[in-house]
Amino acid sequence: MRSRWTIALDATYSLDGEPTGISVYSREILRGLTAAWPEARFLACYRPHRFPRSLRALLPANCRRRVLFEHGWGLAPDLFHGLNQRMPARRFRRAVSTFHDLFVLTAEYSTPDYRRRFAEQARLAAARSDLIIAVSAFTAAQVRDLLGVEPGRIRVVPHGVHLPEAPRGGNREPLVLHVGAIQKRKNLVRLVRAFARVPRGWRLVLAGSAGFGADEVFEEIARSPRRDEILVTGYVPQTRLEELYQRAAVLAFPSLDEGFGLPVLEAMAHGLPVLTSNRSALPEVTGGAALLVDPEDTEALASALEQLALDEDLRQRLAEQGLARAALFPWRRAVEATRRVYEELLG
Repeated sequence: MRSRWTIALDATYSLDGEPTGISVYSREILRGLTAAWPEARFLACYRPHRFPRSLRALLPANCRRRVLFEHGWGLAPDLFHGLNQRMPARRFRRAVSTFHDLFVLTAEYSTPDYRRRFAEQARLAAARSDLIIAVSAFTAAQVRDLLGVEPGRIRVVPHGVHLPEAPRGGNREPLVLHVGAIQKRKNLVRLVRAFARVPRGWRLVLAGSAGFGADEVFEEIARSPRRDEILVTGYVPQTRLEELYQRAAVLAFPSLDEGFGLPVLEAMAHGLPVLTSNRSALPEVTGGAALLVDPEDTEALASALEQLALDEDLRQRLAEQGLARAALFPWRRAVEATRRVYEELLG
């Protein structure tokens, strides 16, 4: 097989100043591939016409930057990879796209205009891709059912996580942590209501930027009898997030729909017991190492939170199971699997 392939990746989301799960994925895949495949030539393509100087020095010797015009003009790689279910309008010689989720198509978690544009982009990406990477079996099923993609074109490659050198155990603060945008899909109105059942002395920290439906969450917090024990931090940079994962006693992630749910895996990697939903990709990702509830059952959510707050043995057991589960998801494995997808097409 030829070794000096030219591979272009849409690295736009790796430039985010406030990285989300997709941003983390984009950076890890780009960084991992260029390190593991030094004989290949990589083009980090980005949609903005400005490349932050702070990131220029981070590109390895076998990676160059390119502007990605909507029609893909000026690019003729051996393979193009759209890292966020989006492709330029032109066809490439070989193309792969990663699909993270399709919740925009299944419920009212965004504006009608955004849903329309998202649907157009998702269908175009599916049609223009020779192979599709889905980040979970759940997302793979959605790509098949909602976009009509034949299963033979879909490969499941889960996200990864870095294990900290020494996950904190033992005494943690009485703190329930949620990581993710403050938006309708994250089911935070019910979480705020459920938190009222947690014993006094515990706090709820919502770490994330405001998104679609955030006003409903803020109104619920204002009405809560525990409002003085609820903190909304806004966007949290990675160093601060690491600190929260180390301090908290429980991660509560009762999302209504997740294509993967990276905060769940990150929390488990830090030895943090996890309470999450029994739907979408979350049971698949947690693999029996978390406490699962029906996210639409506020009483069940409250009962589970109360149980975790009162039962230290349960928290310890879930923490140990979560660490073992997270160890199965190194980013190295995701990078290797992504390279195998490329090699299927490159021959």
